[in-house]
Amino acid sequence: MKVRIKRRTGTTAPDAPEARNRRTEAADREPSGTRNRRTGTADREPRAVRQGSRRASAFLARRSLATHRRAWAAVVVATGAAAALIGAFAFVIGSLLVAAPPVQRYAGADAVVAADQKVSYTAKPWGSEPRTATAYLPERARLDRSVLAAVAGADGVAKAVADDSVPVSTGDGRPAVGRSWPSAVLTRYELAEGRAPRDASEVVLDGSLAAGGPAPGERVVLRADGTARTYTVSGLARTGHGGDAPPAVFFTEPRLTALAGHPGRIDAIGVVAEPGVPPGALRDAIGAVLPERSGVPGSDRGVRVLTGAERGEAERVDALGGRGDQLALLGSIGGTVLMVALLVIASTLSQAIHQRSGELALLRAVGASPRQLRSAIGREAGRVSAAAALLGGIGAVPLGLAMRSLLTTEPLPLPVPWWLPPASALTGGLLVALLARPVAMLAARSITRLRPAAALGAARADEPSEPGRFRTVAGVVLAFAGISSAGVATTQSGQAAGAAASGAAMSLVIAVALLGPRISRIALGVLGRPLRRVGGVSGFLAERAASAHTRRLATAFTPIVLVVAFVCVQLASGPTMERAAGQQASAALRADLVATGGGAGLPAGAARAVREAPGVTAATGVLRSAVVLADREAGEPVLTRLPVLGVEARGLSGTLDPGVTAGDLDRLTGRDAVAVGADRAESLDVGPGDRVALRLGDGTRVEPRVVAVYERELGLGEFLFPREALAGHVSAARDRAVLIRTGDGAGADPAAPVREALAPYGGGVTVRAATGDDVAIAPPVSDEDNAMIVIGVGVIGGFALLAVVSTLALITIGRRGEFRLLRMVGTGRRQLRRMLVLETGLVTFAGLVIGTAVAAVPLTAFAVSMAGTAPYLPPAHYGVIAGAVALAAAAGTLIPGAAGGRFVLGRRAG
Repeated sequence: MKVRIKRRTGTTAPDAPEARNRRTEAADREPSGTRNRRTGTADREPRAVRQGSRRASAFLARRSLATHRRAWAAVVVATGAAAALIGAFAFVIGSLLVAAPPVQRYAGADAVVAADQKVSYTAKPWGSEPRTATAYLPERARLDRSVLAAVAGADGVAKAVADDSVPVSTGDGRPAVGRSWPSAVLTRYELAEGRAPRDASEVVLDGSLAAGGPAPGERVVLRADGTARTYTVSGLARTGHGGDAPPAVFFTEPRLTALAGHPGRIDAIGVVAEPGVPPGALRDAIGAVLPERSGVPGSDRGVRVLTGAERGEAERVDALGGRGDQLALLGSIGGTVLMVALLVIASTLSQAIHQRSGELALLRAVGASPRQLRSAIGREAGRVSAAAALLGGIGAVPLGLAMRSLLTTEPLPLPVPWWLPPASALTGGLLVALLARPVAMLAARSITRLRPAAALGAARADEPSEPGRFRTVAGVVLAFAGISSAGVATTQSGQAAGAAASGAAMSLVIAVALLGPRISRIALGVLGRPLRRVGGVSGFLAERAASAHTRRLATAFTPIVLVVAFVCVQLASGPTMERAAGQQASAALRADLVATGGGAGLPAGAARAVREAPGVTAATGVLRSAVVLADREAGEPVLTRLPVLGVEARGLSGTLDPGVTAGDLDRLTGRDAVAVGADRAESLDVGPGDRVALRLGDGTRVEPRVVAVYERELGLGEFLFPREALAGHVSAARDRAVLIRTGDGAGADPAAPVREALAPYGGGVTVRAATGDDVAIAPPVSDEDNAMIVIGVGVIGGFALLAVVSTLALITIGRRGEFRLLRMVGTGRRQLRRMLVLETGLVTFAGLVIGTAVAAVPLTAFAVSMAGTAPYLPPAHYGVIAGAVALAAAAGTLIPGAAGGRFVLGRRAG
């Protein structure tokens, strides 16, 4: 029997579904352009098919936008808010980058010569090229007086004036700045009345200081370097410069030099150029005659010639350092903002697409290709994100202006150049517009990749209860990374520590979002039974709905976890450190009284005068400054500015107890001694007798010998210096406070003898009961700190709460079919409303618990390592957080449910 075997042609029998599916998938993956195999010419049909596919995608996008406008409205709110927030941060950061101190004091100078205020440290990281870290000095770096003669001899210089300043207070305690009369030309002061001072007993007063006060020839009481003295007013001066700078008191140059206390050095040199000399030529001429260094022994500071807007840097030496700190903090918060925005956009778009999975599966089953569906979804998301980007970009400008108003200060006003508003608006809007389309197409990928037959089954199937393998692995990795990186917060302090802790918390928040369905199942296992018992029929419905849609439940509580974790980290890190520092400072305090001198402070003689008062057993002046420590972190060079205290060893044990563990504080005298905190001593591997390399506040390199190690460094700082070691290296050698210990024989009013002893120091001196805040190294919370708290908590927390509302509203809108079905089978309106209330309570409680746990991980590591205590958050603050989250969740769930009542909860449900 002959059997004819037909040669295979590469086709598959019609009854082979696997082959059909492979051909369909291959057709979906076919490139847009093909060539005819016989002729080698390009086929025209794919182009026509491609155009038809585009028209079909555009049609689907238009119809879907009209059908799902309520769901897309929630997406517009979330993405628009994200665009506004990103644009606002771009606005503030851009304004900070171009900010410079205003020119007030040197408005009449053509150039200013000053020592460089930056310090650098170069080190070679592991396996890398040498790198250099820089930091701004916290105190003024001065010039040697010999530089003045060199500058005066430069070409084009008409006048070079030495400019020093000292803090002064009037008899009634008003602060002022003492300057020499020759330096008045640098601010364009002119005599309005009287004449210039001729000897040490005469002064010229700023007109604003003399308003309603002494006239030329009359007497005025001023306090500068010691006790208050009476001066004769020889004249009144006025100037046209604006600003909020303190008024000036002008002395003769010899008297001012004596008051300044550093006769061989000067703060800066103001230069008045000859007529017609341009700033560039003046800068070059002065630079040619300047020495390479400032000429001060022990200092390696270079010399800068400042012209134009740079002159303000010589007035406010701490302004640029503060700008760097603000940029670092805003950069850290900005990174968190970007992560929050990405998470919110991805979560909202994914939920909006996921709610349409049945519709997409049905379109796939009736013949729509994956490319058509992804293109249609991308078009929808693109149009929605474009509208959201436009709204968000417009909103970024007023939000950025509001944030700028919080951060701007008199030393560093933040400018608004013409290009900044459009650039910031474009940044936020463009970033959101670029992100939305690919995120939406990625969210639809799982359903659009199904084969038509499988898609038809998927259209009727329930949602998967567990996340995919990749999502699970990514969530576990991020959770491990978040726990591991929580220790990074221990290397920071203050608000920087809060920013670092919030970064660790963000990793855990993203892990919760990825592992949400699994966490939802655990939460339901714990809360499901109590929910059924408490809620009755409504509780049963709420528990069953949540069990059937764990992915939806996870999407609902993820933004709540984000709000709680982020806000708790931001609000708890600062109070944790402040509470621990305050406890240590209070434990270290032995004084019962403290004397303060207002803005001008108290000179060293005040402590000596108090010691001689009846009933006083010990008195210690406290001088605040800062040092710069060069160190390495993970091999990278870093420069850290650390606040320090300068104290007098005489009677120190009676007023302050740092908790010495090694050495002797009685040896804390002279200019070659330092006491080190225990943790810092361990990290530097030093002890009594060793030397530690530091830079003082003005950049002077020192290597003092360690005389003691103490344990209360969180409250008193990581270094304690003798007062005389710091006095010559601070901008103004004035004690912020004098700690006083009185004995049993001080009388009924122990403060009375102290006030009498300080009476010669004039008005503004106060004596009161001492508290830990008088010696705590951490200063009181400033306006800048409050601004960062408002930005970090208020702005971003508000955005996250808005994300809670929009996400829950989107979920509620997508459940209309479920609500109709429940009404049709007999569920009452009250039962349905109660079910929504119980579900809202379940989502809120789960979000609060998980968010608190997420925040507790980095906060605990940070608090235990830095403060040796548990994290602390005032109960009232946590109550506000919980209340705000509950209100947002209720608004996102109950209001959309009530708004659709006539179709969902009302009588038309059937």
